[in-house]
Amino acid sequence: MDTLNTKLDLLINNLRRAQALISFAESCTGGKLSAKLAEKPGVSDIYVGSVVSYANSAKEDILGVLRETIQKFGAVSEQVALEMAKGAVMCLRSTWSLSITGVAGPSGGTSAKPVGTVCFAVVGPNFELTTTKLFSGSRIEIQEQAVSFAVDLINKQF
Repeated sequence: MDTLNTKLDLLINNLRRAQALISFAESCTGGKLSAKLAEKPGVSDIYVGSVVSYANSAKEDILGVLRETIQKFGAVSEQVALEMAKGAVMCLRSTWSLSITGVAGPSGGTSAKPVGTVCFAVVGPNFELTTTKLFSGSRIEIQEQAVSFAVDLINKQF
C-alpha cells in the first residue's frame, strides 16, 4: 500500500502536469489533509489553500453551503460535501477542490450515520463526484483513513 507521502507526491505531480490548482474544504479532519500537503516543499504552485469549516455556520458563511441543504440532508451528507467543494473552488479560485465531512467520533454518530461515516466530494472542470465511506478505529485513525482515501479519490481523476 502506498504511503500518504507517496500519494501526495503523485497528487502534486498530477496537478503540475495538468497546470491545475487545488483547494480543500475540511470538516471532520480538521485541516489534516491541508497540513500534510503543506509539509511538502514547493507546493505553492499547485496549492491555493483550505477552509476548515467544522461548524455548520462556517460551512454556510464561508463556503456558501445552503442552510436548507444542511437541514434536509445533515452536515454529514454527500450533498453538503458537494456544496463545500463547490464553495472552496469559488472562494479560493482553484481548478479542483476536495471536501471532507463526517463523524470521526467517539460520539456524534447515529444509526443512520454511525461514527466513521465520512462523505467526500471532488469538483473540477466539468466534473463532480461524491461518495461516502465508513471507516473504523479511533477518532485519529478515522481522520487519517479519511485523508488517505481523499487523496486516492482526487488522484483517480487525473
